[in-house]
Formats: sequence, structure tokens, C-alpha cells
Amino acid sequence: MEAEKSDVSRAEEFKVQANEAFKVRKYAQAIDLYTQAIEIDSQNAVYWANRSFAHLKLEEYGSAIQDASTAIEVDPKYSKGYYRRGAAYLAMGKFKEALKDFQQVKRICPNDPDATKKLKECEKAVMKIKFEEAIAAPQSEKRSVAESIDFHTIDVEPQYSGARIEGDTITMEFVKKMMEDFKNQKCLHKRYAFQIVLQTREMLQALPSLVDVTVPEGNHFTVCGDVHGQFYDLLNIFELNGLPSDDNPYLFNGDFVDRGSFSLEVILTLFAFKCMSPSAMYLARGNHESKSMNKIYGFEGEVRSKLNETFVELFAEVFCCLPLAHVINQKVFIVHGGLFSVDGVKLSDIRAIDRFCEPPEEGLMCELLWSDPQPSLGRGPSKRGVGLSFGGDVTKRFLQENNLDLVVRSHEVKDEGYEIEHDGKLITVFSAPNYCDQMGNKGAFIRFETPELKPNIVTFSAVPHPDVKPMAYANNFLRMFQ
Repeated sequence: MEAEKSDVSRAEEFKVQANEAFKVRKYAQAIDLYTQAIEIDSQNAVYWANRSFAHLKLEEYGSAIQDASTAIEVDPKYSKGYYRRGAAYLAMGKFKEALKDFQQVKRICPNDPDATKKLKECEKAVMKIKFEEAIAAPQSEKRSVAESIDFHTIDVEPQYSGARIEGDTITMEFVKKMMEDFKNQKCLHKRYAFQIVLQTREMLQALPSLVDVTVPEGNHFTVCGDVHGQFYDLLNIFELNGLPSDDNPYLFNGDFVDRGSFSLEVILTLFAFKCMSPSAMYLARGNHESKSMNKIYGFEGEVRSKLNETFVELFAEVFCCLPLAHVINQKVFIVHGGLFSVDGVKLSDIRAIDRFCEPPEEGLMCELLWSDPQPSLGRGPSKRGVGLSFGGDVTKRFLQENNLDLVVRSHEVKDEGYEIEHDGKLITVFSAPNYCDQMGNKGAFIRFETPELKPNIVTFSAVPHPDVKPMAYANNFLRMFQ
């Protein structure tokens, strides 16, 4: 009995420490401590549900669902198990599964006003999806919205005082003025926004799915990770490292939009630099350059609020044109997410991907956008519930088979803005400091100098931004969980 008692109190101690870590947003530490509590007492549903919540905060939705499901198995009447799992399904855009879990929460807690409110919102979301599915035109009949727009016919009102494009050429002068206007929370005229997005589409369409980048000897090349709508931090990157130009080229490695509430400003700035000089700005697709993510995490709502519905469809089309990966000087492989569920994938296989679509739920394209590295060897299930986790041996084989030296990827928040893993063969870079105004992380970018292509990593902290909260335009229902 005494031993059992001491086990219970030890497990509780770990839980208390984990809760403290959670409060100060040290979610990875909280997960480790909840794990230690679970190892002592795996029949306590609270530990599983709490660990599920910490996974949710790190966007590890697959792991959150697993833990919440175990909490439910341990105690089928524990409402928080269903609540956490519902929240994770919701974050993945699986509204129908989320609905079932919130219905269960309501059954267990019929008088809980919070459960009632969330259930109502979830029902609305599912009804909306059903309605959209019912009225959607079949894929074969869909016409390109880009081809129906002629920006030349849009008049600019005489009272408009913002940045203007003269003719068809986007200049540095225009981009600087536009960024200054954005900084002061002014809008760009629809005519010029259409012009930038349509010209970018034309350029991206002509590119292969894997782009080879040549950086001449004595030059440098900068790689940035996720920016997630943090426009003022993007301006700070340009402050620290110079504006994009042919002599100062950048690659932004996906997840330009969503979560941060200045996503439109970010995407128009990056696209404008691409139009100004295609070799000054390279852009790769992230998992958030997709309709399903933009619907939930704010970009769609933001575009609708700042521009209009036509732009929502136009951005969705243009995101499908973004390349999936880049290789610098035949040595450094750069991708948003990670590597593959099978060995033997060659660069030529990536080049051959037909990327002009919404990301599928499996296969090479999905894995490029969604996968994550893991510390152990081999492959494992994805903590996100999409893609997979891959070990250092997988990285090493991929590099050897393709005669490459290094993998650079983004996709994950890191405390220092970057992390070097897999015996130095894989670097994660993340460029949204104090992510979502709450993670306290640094941002980073990598400068590669030729000919050695040694990665020089620069870290930076968040800068102030106007008082518009992250997720301000996100799906109503998701905001309830922030």
C-alpha cells in the first residue's frame, strides 16, 4: 500500500510540474513531465488529456488525438478527453469527427454553457461544409478565375494616395512605397493587387516542381522559414539582411500566410519582389498554402475582409502553382516539411510531380509539405496526423542517393528559431519569432555563402506590431480554443 501511495504522489508531483511548465508555455517540457507521470500511472485519464492539450499547443494534432483517445479509453465518462480530441480534429479541419466529440461532451455535461456554445459552432461549420459541397461545381467544369480577370480595366479613383504601378513593370520604388503603406496599415488598390498576383501566377506556372538555383561563386543566398502573416517581423528580416535583389536573393520556404493577421501584406510583398526580379525571390509551397488550411486559420477571412471573394479564389489558384522544393548548387535540398515514407526517391521524381492541385492526403507531395524529422532511426507515424516522422538514417540515405550534402526544412517552431539534427545533415529554420504572440521563440534565417555553402544562421527577436491579434480572421470556432 505504501509503495502504491508513493507512486501516486510521485506521479502527481510530475503532473504539478508539468502544469507549471504549461503555464509558462514550455509545452515540450510539459509533455516530457506528463510522460513521466503516465509512466508511473497510465490509468489516470487526466495525465493523458493534459498531455493531449500540450501536443495541441505545439500543433501536434496526431499525437493530441492519440492521447485524448487513450484518456477516453481509461475513463469513458471523462469529458475533457472528448473535448481535447474534438479540438484536435477541428484544428485538422475534420469538422465531422469534431462534431461527434462535442456531442459527447454535451451528453456528459448537459448544463455546461461552454460545451453548448462549442457544439453549436461546430454544427454551423459542418452545415456550411455540406452546403459548399452541394453547390460546388465538378472539378472538370471549374474555370480559372485568373483567366477571367483583366486588371487593366479596373479604374483607380483620383483620391487613392497609395503605391501605384506605372504600366506593367513592378519596380523597387513601388515595392518600397507599398511596404511603407502596409506598415501604416493602409491598403493597396485592388487593381495593383490583381496585377501582382496575376503576374506572379504566370511566373510560377512556368517553373518545374523542383527548382534548381545557381548561386555564383563569391555570392550568398538567404533561406527563411515560416513567416505566418507576421508582416512586421518580415520587415525586420529585410532590415537585418537587406532587401531582396539579384545580388541579395531570398528563398521563403512556405507558410507565408495564416495565423498571423497581416498575411495579405506578407504575400503581396513577397509576390511583388518576385515580379520585380524573379531571381531575387524564390518561393516554395508550405502546408498552409492550401484551401483547407486557409479556410480555418485566417487567410481566407483576411482576404475577404481586406479585398474580396474573387481574391480568395485567385490566391487558391496561385498557391497551386508554387514549386515544392529547391536545390542550391546541386548540394542543398530545401523543402517545407520533409522526406518520404519510401527510400529511393530521386530528385527527378520530385520534378515529375504534378503539383497543380490542392495537396493530397498521401504520397510524395503530401510528405514534402507535412513530414517532420524524429530523433530515433527509421520512420514513425506523424505527430501531426498527416505525413510521417523520419530519422537520421532516412535523411542520410536520401542525401547519398541524390549526391546532396544537406536538407533544410521549416514547418516547426523552434525556441532558437532553428535546430540542427541528424548529425548535422538536417536544419530546421523558422522565421516567425514569438509565434502567434505567445510562443516566446526567436526567429532565424540562414545565409549560405558560396562556394562552401556553409550555413550561417542568424537569429532575431520579435518586433512590435499594431494591436491586431493573431487569428483575428480565423474560423470562429477555432478562435474559441485560442
